Amino acid sequence: MRFLQKTRTLSLPAFLCLFSGSLFAQGLLEGLARPMEGRSMRSTSAFRKGADGKYDPRAEPLGTTEPLSNFDARDLPPGETQTVLDVKGPGAIAHIWFTFRGPEPTPGAPRGAANHQEMLLRIYWDGSEKPGVEAPLGDFFANSFGFRSEVISIPVVVEDADSYNCYWRMPFRKSARIEVVNQSDKPIRGLYHNIDWLKYDSLPEDAPYFYAQYRQEYPVENGKDYVILDTKGKGHYVGTVLSVRMRSPAWFGEGDEKIYIDGESKPSIWGTGTEDYFLSAWGLKTCKTPYFGVPYFKGRGVGSYTSSYRWHLADPMVFNTGIKVTIEHWGWMSEDENPNYKAMSWNEREDDYSSVAFWYQTGTPTFATRAPHARERQLPNLERTVVYAKDFTAAKYHGSGAARTQPFLSLYREPQLFYLPDSPDDGWIEIPFEVKKKEPLRLLINATCAPDYGRYRAALDGVALGEPLDFYAEKVESREFHLLDFWPEPGKYTLRLKCAGKNGRSEGIKCGIESVRLRERRPRVEAMGHDKNKNWRVNPPLYQ
Repeated sequence: MRFLQKTRTLSLPAFLCLFSGSLFAQGLLEGLARPMEGRSMRSTSAFRKGADGKYDPRAEPLGTTEPLSNFDARDLPPGETQTVLDVKGPGAIAHIWFTFRGPEPTPGAPRGAANHQEMLLRIYWDGSEKPGVEAPLGDFFANSFGFRSEVISIPVVVEDADSYNCYWRMPFRKSARIEVVNQSDKPIRGLYHNIDWLKYDSLPEDAPYFYAQYRQEYPVENGKDYVILDTKGKGHYVGTVLSVRMRSPAWFGEGDEKIYIDGESKPSIWGTGTEDYFLSAWGLKTCKTPYFGVPYFKGRGVGSYTSSYRWHLADPMVFNTGIKVTIEHWGWMSEDENPNYKAMSWNEREDDYSSVAFWYQTGTPTFATRAPHARERQLPNLERTVVYAKDFTAAKYHGSGAARTQPFLSLYREPQLFYLPDSPDDGWIEIPFEVKKKEPLRLLINATCAPDYGRYRAALDGVALGEPLDFYAEKVESREFHLLDFWPEPGKYTLRLKCAGKNGRSEGIKCGIESVRLRERRPRVEAMGHDKNKNWRVNPPLYQ
């Protein structure tokens, strides 16, 4: 087989049309009717049978009727690295595809498997010691927090939340190497890959390299805007993935993007709010578009998650001597986190941020940030107390009907408490918990929603908490239901959920509870102490 094929030298305009960030669908289709340069190549995980009958990366792909022909995935043990591409240039990567098993426990991995936040993707250009691309594999594909989410966009597609594709064009002169590092204490199960690239005779002298870099702040630093990228050189900025875990009630997304071009002391590109930078309006919600989207959105409030992507394909940020991309971390704040006990929109918040910057640049970037180990990428635990409902199936903890544990590995690591009351009138469950220390906490439940689940009223020690909770959903999913912000005295408490009928679209009045949780509030809530001596039983607050 001929590995190389003689081709003509690419002109700069012809080469740029292949990987430029300014790609439109019409332009892509029109380009298919023009002559193309180079030779198509692929690196794949297809099974290769060595002389001993085992996998040998130097052997030819096996294409027989024996079962080994379909053993195209590799498991990657904890701490190990798998090289999925190692080729000589000049050339350009055109497409990357990965898939692997999810993190849920399976017979082959009873402790579960690594999630995509624990996998580190590294891409090296031309033998450099520092990777040009370094990010958790999930975050690189706009999948944050280790949660699997569908993404349908032009440069990144994660179909059905488990096939990871990207079409960023990545040129290289001498060599390209792609590694997947397992930084989990669990194996990566069933890692498949296909890497498609083009072999060229030469590249233009000023052809830029593709770069992507992850960074995080848990939490963001007071008095400083969050920095997504800061590099010197010539290039163009083409994308952002931003992930935020909210540590406070209310809405985080009022902070403006502020972009400094070519060393300017004041940003010449200044936005109007975080949701506006991600091309939404009046907040964010789950969406998927070619140029922007929100793959994961779990409400607003303490412990809620939002991840967003914005691709600058038609509007790349061009810089000649450098660029600094930042975003403010300002937003709404609840009364008990405001010094003047006022709910207002312009407060510096203390949420947990992480990001991936995507850009093209000639030469070597000066951005010194490196991705921390997966142990440090894991978000700090906010739970003061977690009481699993599965421990309360005995008759004394529920009304008429049956209660049992129910495994739900697609949603939870622990089984849920599944309750099917005989009737709404005598349908209830109780879950006791204990408070060890008086401090500001948020009370919530993690519950299942499904097409045949009912509505339930929550009460704590007989004190009604808000409106009935609606556990109906078109598809089975888990949701957090936030109930109360309070300073409980140490002691024992009982949360009661009483059936209140059903949503008109629901087929039943079932109930599934994974846990009751007491979640910590930001330290400033305790320092300010606005509600410390208030009686929550008289007017139970829940800050929105």
